[in-house]
Amino acid sequence: MQQALAMVRRELGSSAAVLHTREVRPRGLARWLGAKPEIEVVASANVSVPSRLPANSEPVVVPIVPPPTQVGIELDTEAPSARAASNVQLFAQLSALQSKVEDLCRRSGKESRSELPDCAFQLFTELIDADVCEELARELIESARRELGENETLDPQQLKAEVARRIEREITLAGPIGSSPGRRHLVALVGPTGVGKTTTIAKLAANYRLREKRRVGLITVDTYRIAAVEQLRTYADIIDLPMEIVSTPREMHQAVARMSDLDLILMDTAGRSPRDEVKIQELKSLLAEASPDEVHLVLSSVASASSLAKTAAQFAEVGTTALLLTKLDEAASLGNLLPLLRQCGLPLSYLTHGQNVPDDIATADSGHLARVILGLETVAGKRQLVET
Repeated sequence: MQQALAMVRRELGSSAAVLHTREVRPRGLARWLGAKPEIEVVASANVSVPSRLPANSEPVVVPIVPPPTQVGIELDTEAPSARAASNVQLFAQLSALQSKVEDLCRRSGKESRSELPDCAFQLFTELIDADVCEELARELIESARRELGENETLDPQQLKAEVARRIEREITLAGPIGSSPGRRHLVALVGPTGVGKTTTIAKLAANYRLREKRRVGLITVDTYRIAAVEQLRTYADIIDLPMEIVSTPREMHQAVARMSDLDLILMDTAGRSPRDEVKIQELKSLLAEASPDEVHLVLSSVASASSLAKTAAQFAEVGTTALLLTKLDEAASLGNLLPLLRQCGLPLSYLTHGQNVPDDIATADSGHLARVILGLETVAGKRQLVET
């Protein structure tokens, strides 16, 4: 307050009249991060009321008090003293009204929420930094505290471990592709452009051909993207796999028939925008002709939470049965995956974390992913698709 009054004196002179003062407390996330209150002073050099400033005192500076957010207000220089007194009264009434509104907001919980104890505050900030929304972060922490007894002196590591277990329980798993010798199993990968479907197909094909010793074939319908066919053909030649190129439902039926003696058929589809209803329907027709046993929706973990949820909802129309997440190594944080895993209703099949073929892919592990989200493990904690 002393620093604020000193600023009034410097700006408006020693005869300035202080009309109103109040303390402005930080709101929202700033309050959680320890922001200090500020001082607001409304003053005028033109209102004929006794000044609250000392006539001959020197300014006093208090370094720890932040600068005021508002100093001075212009009033009509020709207004009579009666109008000035009315303005002072109006300011007082507005200040009282504002205080009442803020108090009601605090009581209703719309502006201010219950304080977190010190043992939980650090974990709360870590979840926010991991792109977990504030509401979900608070829900996870409070449910974990209830499980542990809501002790104000809980061990932070114990609390974090309980939150990890709660995240783990929310992640459902599909397990690896259900391929078995002598029985044809067709798996299609679908999703938007640029999520890594072709590279993921190559990783799966190499692992099932070289490690599982399955007879594997490839089908691609990605004839729209430049060099997409050649990219998959290169992988097929290296791994020594048969490959079919399909552009119509009729060709799809014939290609599947020619590969009927294989154990596993992996289908690479063209990337589709979730907003393009026509392309989604085309994809649905192709899949209907192929009659796949599994349809994995491939999504990039670097996308926003809202984009992931919308994309999953749009692709549900083609009959998706599992979720496959890519590019975990490129994501700065993975808290954006939690709303998707909660809402889409698809079990998680695989996670990829790099471009290396056949490595950088692993069968999804809910415990591992929960610990990665909380920063307790690295993304590449599991490097092999098939554990030995």
